[in-house]
Amino acid sequence: MSDERRLIDALRPLAGHPAARGLADDAAVLPAPFGRDLVLTHDMLVEGVHYLATDPPGDVAWKLLAVNLSDLAAKGADPLGVLMGYGLTGNGDWDKAFVEGLGRALAHFEVPLLGGDTVAQPAGSARVLGLTAIGQAPPGGSPDRRGAKAGDLLFATGPIGDAGLGLRIASGEIEGPRRLFKAYRLPMPRLAEGRALAPLAHAMADISDGLLIDAGRIASASGLAVEIDLDRVPLSTECRDFGEDRAARLSAATAGDDYQLVAAIPPEHREAASAHAVEIGRFTVGSGISLRDSDGNIPPPIRLGFEHRPD
Repeated sequence: MSDERRLIDALRPLAGHPAARGLADDAAVLPAPFGRDLVLTHDMLVEGVHYLATDPPGDVAWKLLAVNLSDLAAKGADPLGVLMGYGLTGNGDWDKAFVEGLGRALAHFEVPLLGGDTVAQPAGSARVLGLTAIGQAPPGGSPDRRGAKAGDLLFATGPIGDAGLGLRIASGEIEGPRRLFKAYRLPMPRLAEGRALAPLAHAMADISDGLLIDAGRIASASGLAVEIDLDRVPLSTECRDFGEDRAARLSAATAGDDYQLVAAIPPEHREAASAHAVEIGRFTVGSGISLRDSDGNIPPPIRLGFEHRPD
């Protein structure tokens, strides 16, 4: 069990309010007396863990906003505003470039900065950034990660694996096209797709840590198994240029940072969901993840995606 899962399990008894959804989801959904529920989420970025020390500050600002808006997208929510926590490390030029980049990102997504806090960090320490995003749930309510049903179809909204290759390009490990590089540096939260799929979905999550691990989290939270057809997982043309055999597809499905959405869709909504996403599998009675492709069954990899400090 990873440190992350161990901590969440320890915190779960403290999160008894229904809005917390048993800490099984990436966002809390708080009933609002004035109408549509509020959706609240908080994500952090740590230098050297979630972004490279050499990444431009403006791109880090974009990513900080985008990953939080992605959690709202998975609830079909409309963003209302954000609160930021910022670690000061004594680099004024970095701070200035970050603020400029954050301004561009906020303007692009038409989201206001509402407040937050700053704290001085020890000199030379890895920069720590946090953001709380607040959104308004769709009229019918937000899908719950625990809500998948046996027989639901698994859909993904777009190409998987681009950001993983983009990270390798940014790290200097490989050379590749700018579009993959941008997929890592400047992710796009799927807000429109989230709004479209929310009324159809029993459960939905964003693909932040990897397709396999995030689909598996829906299955686990819902007390089900999930079957994934690796051949049906969408890959971009640029990703296919690096290979599309079984090994390449497994690498894409475990890479993370894609910020596409994955949803459990009842069969009667298959046609409507197909306008916004690609069918790649199904949920069944049981537990765990099973994989297959045109050559047959595939043993699930030991590493399903990104986890903080696995044992």
